[in-house]
Amino acid sequence: MFRSLSKFLLPALLGLCATPAFAQKPLAPKVLVITMFAPEAAPWREAERFQTKVPVPGLSPRYPTVDCTPAGLCLMTTDMGLANAASSVAALVASPRFDLRRTYVLIAGICGVAPEQGTLGSAHWARFAIDGGLMRAVDPRQQPAGWSSNLLMLGATAPGQQVEHRTGTEVFQLDETLLQKAYALSAGVALEDSDAAAAYRLQYPQPAARAAPAVSICDSLTSDTYWHGSLIATAMEAYVQLTTDGRGRYCITQMEDNATLTALKRGAEAGRLQFDRIALLRTASNFDREAPGQDVGVSLSAKSGGFLPSTHNAYRVGHALTEAILTHWEAWSHGVPKE
Repeated sequence: MFRSLSKFLLPALLGLCATPAFAQKPLAPKVLVITMFAPEAAPWREAERFQTKVPVPGLSPRYPTVDCTPAGLCLMTTDMGLANAASSVAALVASPRFDLRRTYVLIAGICGVAPEQGTLGSAHWARFAIDGGLMRAVDPRQQPAGWSSNLLMLGATAPGQQVEHRTGTEVFQLDETLLQKAYALSAGVALEDSDAAAAYRLQYPQPAARAAPAVSICDSLTSDTYWHGSLIATAMEAYVQLTTDGRGRYCITQMEDNATLTALKRGAEAGRLQFDRIALLRTASNFDREAPGQDVGVSLSAKSGGFLPSTHNAYRVGHALTEAILTHWEAWSHGVPKE
């Protein structure tokens, strides 16, 4: 008798336990901010009222929740590198706990910067994100005579040879209307600097490197390898030009953006979000190369004074966009406002 009843009672009890989770209405954030590690998330956590923590299966064990404010701002942290970024963002996009169909997404993190384009603490909205790992390469010590670089497009037989993209994730272009709006909203934001950064940047002769931090538009190069140095930076700059048909302007380097954008693109193709509602912001914690006469190993590990200003400026500049969206949601809900 007991066994007979248990056949019916157990599924019923399990069903009762499961019902609230399935009945829960998905959260529909107005803005989702994606950071990559804890120091990038910290200024957002300090300044915003994140009251709701939503566990999402598949996120990094170190950052297992998406945190949201009553105003509709949510924050996630993917963990560092391409694998973490792609898997964490894909897990969120697929989660039934969230409805992202009208959500604006801000990717906000720190980066290295080319001294021709920016300085320690500078903020850069990206038009293109280029994968700096999906390529062919030879050891530069074995580089054939006559080659201008040891880096080739995937499928090419010589540097500088342009071939069709093979994976579909080599280059992403962000929405121009949102890009220009984000820049217009944030161009006048007062950026944080430090005495250490001000002193360190004077080693570089480039006007942009020696200037105070500012906001600009340029392009973002992704690589799992935290590379550093003037020779590889020059090769990467040429690679950006090649893979974007000359439209890209190499400026910043980081370790996640193409992976994050790949997961978001798949989500958009599945109808779970809108790809034209994604903005990409990076702020410079370090230069991508040594100063003239500086040892590259010393430069790689130097305490340049840019780290804290970069994390704070990612919030300051990003907040100019997120606050506009949250404050004027009626206008933004239908798309980027013209005015």
